[in-house]
Amino acid sequence: MNEYIENFKEIVTNKYAQFSGRAGKAEFWQYILVFVLINVAFSLLSSIFSGVNFLRMLFMIISAIVSLALLIPTISVGVRRMHDIGKGGGWVLVNLIPFIGTIWFIILAIKESDGPNRFDK
Repeated sequence: MNEYIENFKEIVTNKYAQFSGRAGKAEFWQYILVFVLINVAFSLLSSIFSGVNFLRMLFMIISAIVSLALLIPTISVGVRRMHDIGKGGGWVLVNLIPFIGTIWFIILAIKESDGPNRFDK
C-alpha cells in the first residue's frame, strides 16, 4: 500500500497539473484507488456522524474541499493515461456523458500502452 501512497503523493505534488507526457496503467489505477479510498473514508465519517449535524456538515465540507483540490491532478493523470494509449487528452471529456461515458473511459483506461507514440517526451 505504501507504493500506492507514494504514487499518489508524486502525482499530487510533482505532477499536479502536468498534462503532457504519459501515465501507465499502474500510475493511473494506483492514483484512482487512493482517490476513491479518500472519498469513501469521508463518506463513512459523514454517515457515522449523521446524528451530529455539525460534524456531518464539517466532514461534507472537508470532503468537497479535498475533491476540488484533487480535481486538477485527477484530470491530468487521466489525460496522461489517454496519451499512453495513443488518444488525445480530450477523451477524458467522455466522462461527461452520464453512465455510458464513465464505462467508456474505464474501458479506454484499461487498455495496454500504445508503445512509442506522438505523446512521448
